[in-house]
Order: sequence, then structure tokens, then C-alpha cells
Amino acid sequence: MHSLSDLSLAGRRALVRVDFNVPMADGRVTDDTRIREALPTIRALLDAGARPVLMSHFGRPKGGPDPAFSLRPVAAELERLLGSPVVFCDETIGEAAEACAAGAPDGAVVLLENTRFLPGETTDDDATAAAMARLGDVFVSDAFGSVHRAHASTVGVTRHIAETAAGLLLAREADFLSRLMADPERPYVAILGGAKVSDKIGVIEALAPRVDCLLIGGAMAYTFLKALGHAVGESKTEDDKLDLARETYERFKDTILLPEDHVVAERFAEDAPARVAAGDFDAGMGLDIGPATSARYAAEIAGAQTVVWNGPMGVFEMKPFAAGTLAVAWALADATSDHGALTVVGGGDSVAAIQQADLGGDVSHVSTGGGAMLEFLEGKTLPGLAALG
Repeated sequence: MHSLSDLSLAGRRALVRVDFNVPMADGRVTDDTRIREALPTIRALLDAGARPVLMSHFGRPKGGPDPAFSLRPVAAELERLLGSPVVFCDETIGEAAEACAAGAPDGAVVLLENTRFLPGETTDDDATAAAMARLGDVFVSDAFGSVHRAHASTVGVTRHIAETAAGLLLAREADFLSRLMADPERPYVAILGGAKVSDKIGVIEALAPRVDCLLIGGAMAYTFLKALGHAVGESKTEDDKLDLARETYERFKDTILLPEDHVVAERFAEDAPARVAAGDFDAGMGLDIGPATSARYAAEIAGAQTVVWNGPMGVFEMKPFAAGTLAVAWALADATSDHGALTVVGGGDSVAAIQQADLGGDVSHVSTGGGAMLEFLEGKTLPGLAALG
């Protein structure tokens, strides 16, 4: 991939694919993390004399334009954070969009309307991609969370703009994740949580032969435990994946660690009475790893030189069931500061948990792409990255 420094930018329009798919409520951005992550690239383009023209998806609108999915509120938030004028264009392609891109004043940024208002976006329609390409002289890809999708704004546009480069965010993501795959420093520990074995089986199979230890938490741990004959009460399990879980564990049993104790409640509620179950349990549901497992997992992380984490250990949104996830977050932060371990966190819930603990700045890297990160770690080709090659 080319970098920004490889492009001639002064006086040219830079069409930039960003990820502004941000949480919003009542027409206001409630979490500006993804906007902030895009600022270094936007500022670098402005400093180089380019005219940034930004495009992004937002949500999943159905059947065309929908005011509820407009990026207009994002334009106001971007202008506030950037400290430079932002011109919002009500169109994504066509004459009005081209006029916006051509007529923006020096030092201003153009933000186009939601790319998913276009039916040809998600199908990588070539005419849609060509219309997007008319808005820029160069193309900069900086939306890591979308590069695993072959859409017009991530892949198709590169067929019509010869000069392409990775933005600063995308380049940083690729660098850190590549370091997890190419000769990582050992011991190497992976932590995987979340609800479903089916969501993580690909990355388990890809990481288990590479890592020294694979720590499993979250609801998917109960599918593994049930598959191995343990009593897990009414815990959430994927019963149609029991054979897969058993076979996977048998293949990698020297690497995989499963919870040995659990925080169990009679119902899925924050005010439900909770208890610690050591080993099997017949009643209640497991909603977090227990203190013994938390300590064991923290010890594995403490001895590691490379750590990757995707997925919470429990229902961390509920305070009584957050301890296991927070223990992992603190262990990553300590490993980073104590002996310079490379620590990478990704996936929406893991990122939310580490930010909730105010530890986002205490690990090596917090990835902006959950699905893209998993596919990268699985060794899959990400179309949006391949298109820049």
C-alpha cells in the first residue's frame, strides 16, 4: 500500500473513505471516537494543501435515503472537533456532489451524504463507483472497519482512480495487526470472548496454532464446557455447535484454557442475586468468569510479550458481572507498562470495556474494526486492503 507521503496532494481533491458510523441519539453524536480517529489523516491532507472530500456509511437504511440515517449531524460534530469549516453535501454522487467537491473553499472539508443511500454501494456497482471517483483526484482509504467489505466506496472506486493510499489510521491498523501475525514476540496470548462459538471459530482455528495460550470467556465458554460434559445450568449455549466445540477443543486442548469458576445468577438482570460457582453448576446462568479464572487469566497475560483481545469475559454492561472483563483490561494495561508487551484490543464490546475502564491509552493499540480485525487475524484477504495494492 502507498502512504499519504507517496501522493502529490497540493491543490488536489482527496476522496477519503472514513468510518463515521457513530452512535447517535436524538440527532446528536453520542460517541465521537471514530470521528476523532479520522482527524490525523484529515489534518495531514489539509496541511499538504489537499481538499478532503469525505464519504462514509451510517447505519443500515432500507430502500434509499432516510433522514434518520443522514450524516448531517456528523458534519457539525466534525467541524467542532476539527476546528475547520465542514461543508455538508446532501448528495453522495452526481452534479450536486461534484459541485460541492469543486467549490469548497480553501482549508475546508466536504462531507458527502451516507453512501448507503445509494443502491449500488453494497453491491460494488461499477457505475456508482465511477460516479464516486469523479469527486477526487486521489483516493485515500482510512476506514479500517469497512475494508472487509467489497463495496463501491471501499473497492470499486479504486478501479477508477489510479493514485491510492492508506490513510494514517488504516496504515496504523495494518501495522499492528501484521505484527500479531508475522513472528510475534513470545509468549503470545490470545483472549477471545463473546456470545457465540460460531462467530469466533474461524479466528480460534487461525490463532490456536500460533499462540502459546488461548483464553476463552463469555457465553461461548459455556458451549465448550457443555460439549465437554460439564453442567452449565441455564447458561446460553449453541447446542447445534457442541460437536464443533468438542472437536475444536480436542485439537487445541494444549493451548485453550476454559473458565474454572463462574459468577452465576438466577436471571439475566443487574439486580439478580449472584454467587460464585466453582466448577459445574446445575442451576442459574453463568454471566461472568469467576475470581479464580480472572486471576489465572491475568497471570497468563502478565507473562506475555504479545497479547490480542477480542470479546468480553461476561456481561460487563452490568456491574455485578463486569469483574472478569475488567480484570483482563487491567492485566493488558499492566503488561504494556510493566514490560512493554504488545497489546492489541479489538471488537466493539472489548473496546467499550477498555474505554469504560479508562484504559484505552494504556494498551498498545485499540482497533477500530471488529469484523475486519477478526478476518485479518483469520488470514482472510480484506478486499479494501487488496484494492490498494
